[in-house]
Amino acid sequence: MIMIEMMQKILMMYTHEGKSYREISRITGVHRETVGKYIRQYEERREQLLKEGNSSVDIQSLIDALTTAPKYNVGVRPKRKITDEIIEKIKTHLEENEAKRNRGQKKQQKKAIDIFEALEAEGINISYSTVRRTIRSLERKVKEAYIKALYAPGQICEFDWGEVKLRINGKLQTFQMALFTTAYGNYRMAYLFTKQTTECFQEAHALFFQHLKGNHQTMVYDNMKVAVKRFVGTEKEPTKALLQLSIYYGFQYRLCNIRRGNEKGHVERSVEVIRRKAFAFRDEFSSLAEANQYLQEVCQLQNSKTQSEHGQTAIQRLEEEHSFLLPYLPPFDAARVTYGRVDKYSTITIDQNRYSVPDHLVGELLMIKVYSTRVYCFLHEKQVAEHDRLTGCQEWRLDLNHYLETLKKKPGALAGSTALHQAPKKIKNLYETYFIKREKEFIQLLQYIRDTATFAEVEQAIATLKAIHPSHVTTDKVKILCAKNRDMTVVQTPVSKTAQEIAERSLEHLRMYDDMFHTHLIKSKEDNVHEPFATKSMERSYTGV
Repeated sequence: MIMIEMMQKILMMYTHEGKSYREISRITGVHRETVGKYIRQYEERREQLLKEGNSSVDIQSLIDALTTAPKYNVGVRPKRKITDEIIEKIKTHLEENEAKRNRGQKKQQKKAIDIFEALEAEGINISYSTVRRTIRSLERKVKEAYIKALYAPGQICEFDWGEVKLRINGKLQTFQMALFTTAYGNYRMAYLFTKQTTECFQEAHALFFQHLKGNHQTMVYDNMKVAVKRFVGTEKEPTKALLQLSIYYGFQYRLCNIRRGNEKGHVERSVEVIRRKAFAFRDEFSSLAEANQYLQEVCQLQNSKTQSEHGQTAIQRLEEEHSFLLPYLPPFDAARVTYGRVDKYSTITIDQNRYSVPDHLVGELLMIKVYSTRVYCFLHEKQVAEHDRLTGCQEWRLDLNHYLETLKKKPGALAGSTALHQAPKKIKNLYETYFIKREKEFIQLLQYIRDTATFAEVEQAIATLKAIHPSHVTTDKVKILCAKNRDMTVVQTPVSKTAQEIAERSLEHLRMYDDMFHTHLIKSKEDNVHEPFATKSMERSYTGV
């Protein structure tokens, strides 16, 4: 078959240059008889077009015949090996596949190669490619057509989850991206969570509606577990979490049909776009909070770009529909409330992870509020513990302060305890530097920090004692110096006689320590002036200690 360019060249040589069939054949390389055939067909059709008053001629057909490349009329060739009997056998295998799909055995279907081998085992002489073509023709389905929808401002917003893998603080982890897309203006906003749980689902809505200062009339979801509790026939029963959000914010919800992502086509596409725009360029962060901040900046950058369909940015479209949104409400308290009894380790269990509570609560039943990143424990509506939420499985989060009463009775258990191992680095360094083999004193110091002083005050007192000599770092001396430093900063106010006596007794104790350590921290009662700590000459007197 020759191309239309070659046909045009042949015709131009014959009609304009007057070349013969043989000469044209020699120049173009096309057989002389083929050249003659194309020229004769062209002349016949052109002559028909030039005839006047010939109404029986299909003008459009002649024009098409003149201006399109020639085609070979190969006809419908009969299939030599595929017979009706073989087609019926292939249909039987395909019907078995359909029955398995209906029974939930999708992974146990026969593939084309399996059907070919089954036919070959029956002695049927047929090629694999023929079997594959026959299967394709039998399974060919009419493609579905879609209807483009027109959305009113403030009417529809779509929600979906997307999975992303990020390296947080050097560790590769999988996170769930909650993404919202408005149907009217294609405005997108996303938030990262550790899991697709109820509290994360509700918190994502609270954050987005707070960001919008309102919410849309209808929210659209697919058949996610946090939105659909179960299927009742063809109907879907919503979860309690979705109903709570719907009641509080006043929106209606629509649940898509199974495997019909086109019913929320805005957000389906948005998940892929935002994930690629954000994390194809950067996927390492120091914390989840930093990753969330970066993600929202990327969303706003995309929202500020002009859309070809509307000639406006998504931000401008959102401003147009803001007056149509439902009124703004305070953020929904997106917490999962559960109850748990404190075990013998003074912990409660949430999602297979353990969190400590004060040790005097062993055996008590606590109310627990679980948020996406925090866990709060309550006894009779009074908060007794708070923790960062764990994201793994069978992990422990222990607060050393929760075990001080027990450690007072069992001080030997401190050194090897998980609570000490998980304590802040400053606390562990304090123990390892000054209180090894002095666990009782260290526990007393921790109680003092918990109940009376700040850690900064204790650090200042320890630095003062260490300047004299590390051996002077004791709990009693730290308490005295903290009390004295606090007295130095308090404005003098009238005090009761009892308080005055206590203050004078404390000062007397401090003078005793001054005399003992030659620090001269306190002058006479008449002077009532505080001098700087240890002079250089005094420091030299301790170089031999």
